[in-house]
Amino acid sequence: MSKKIFYIFYCVLCSLCGIAQTYDDLYREPLKQVLTEIQQQYGIAIRYNDTLVRDHWVTYARWRFRTDVEKTLENVLASQDLSFSKTGEKRYKISPFQYHLKTVAEGKAQLEYFSSLYHDAATWEKRKSELRTCMMQALKLSPIPAAPASKPIVTAIRKMDGYTVENIAFEVLPGVYIAGSLYKPAKVKGKIPVVLCPDGHWDKHRYRDDCQYRCATLARLGCMAISYDLFAWGESMLQFKFEDHRRSLAMTVQTVTPFRILDYLLSLKETDSSRVAISGGSGGGNHTMLVSALDDRIKLAAPVVSLSCYHSGGCPCESGMPVHFCVGGTNNAEIAAMAAPRPQLIISDGKDWTANVPELEYPYLQKMYGYYGKQALVENVHLPQEAHDYGINKRIALYDFVAKHFHLDINKIKNKEGKIDESKVTIEPETALYVFGEHGEKLPANAIHGYEQLQKLFTIHH
Repeated sequence: MSKKIFYIFYCVLCSLCGIAQTYDDLYREPLKQVLTEIQQQYGIAIRYNDTLVRDHWVTYARWRFRTDVEKTLENVLASQDLSFSKTGEKRYKISPFQYHLKTVAEGKAQLEYFSSLYHDAATWEKRKSELRTCMMQALKLSPIPAAPASKPIVTAIRKMDGYTVENIAFEVLPGVYIAGSLYKPAKVKGKIPVVLCPDGHWDKHRYRDDCQYRCATLARLGCMAISYDLFAWGESMLQFKFEDHRRSLAMTVQTVTPFRILDYLLSLKETDSSRVAISGGSGGGNHTMLVSALDDRIKLAAPVVSLSCYHSGGCPCESGMPVHFCVGGTNNAEIAAMAAPRPQLIISDGKDWTANVPELEYPYLQKMYGYYGKQALVENVHLPQEAHDYGINKRIALYDFVAKHFHLDINKIKNKEGKIDESKVTIEPETALYVFGEHGEKLPANAIHGYEQLQKLFTIHH
């Protein structure tokens, strides 16, 4: 039999097998064949990586078909932990199931459901308390592990124009170190505010120019600002592999880190515990909302390009622990509301998942702040033409908000034309921001190595 004849025979046989499926074999068909049938029946094109569908079978395959193509795709792909997105007219792309994403409509419906659960400050405070208790348990931070007795590791102070920088590392858990850089005003008079500056998943992380601009300018404004590494990024990679960042305990370490940092900074004689802020972008924005929800020492929050009722953060460091399942389920908009009535600035843009903030999440937050008669304390700066970054306009919005609520002189960081001026900031090379040396040679001897050792800490703790 020639190869061509054999191929025709094989195709006919496969076709007959597909038709012949019955309840006895659960109407079972290869996923690839089902996708071909969907394309033919609905006149669409579906793009996918063959490794996603190879060796996958769909039970009750044809029973999942509906008159609507997208409902059909949903029924078929959900059974395989796959999802789809529309890429054009009658064109679709298949990807692994995006556990952290809902549709905008689903996010809106969830916010409407939340709004039915409380109607005043008292009923909201009850739910907030339940959420906080559950979230700490979900993070394996109930009780919080005892803080190591070690003191922070600091480098020499570098003097700049109007501010100073010193690198600093904290032992946040036994043998687990997180490094950062601490920016202070060149001249400290009286007590000054603190601003935590967690980072997002951007290239060069806290070593980026925009991160240095932000921290240094806050220092020139009169704040003590600190940037710090994500877990298993930056100098944390001296202890853990990069892939460990995408494991569940990353979320726990990144939550306990600011607790430890604040424990130290608020012990300094020059810090003002009544003026403590946190502001990060992207994943750092989700970090901002979570920490503000859990720690009342935070008096002002500014999540940037992060707030969404339908996007929970696509990295396990944002959603790797079951925080979003608490008390029947929550989302990042409700988590952001847990900061009320403390001042909060939501910075959003038109080209990511924060595009709907002015019409969706922000009115919800205004309602929540309204329970306390403090609607004016939550603001939204929306930049519809901008994209997913912590660019100059976003930083300007932060400086203005911090200056207003912490009673700082914004003119300190303005030029003669009255515009915010970051030109006096010195952008340092990455190596200048290291705590443990260019090759990690100064990492303490008790530092643990590997995710398995981190897991053991929590096994012992619990």
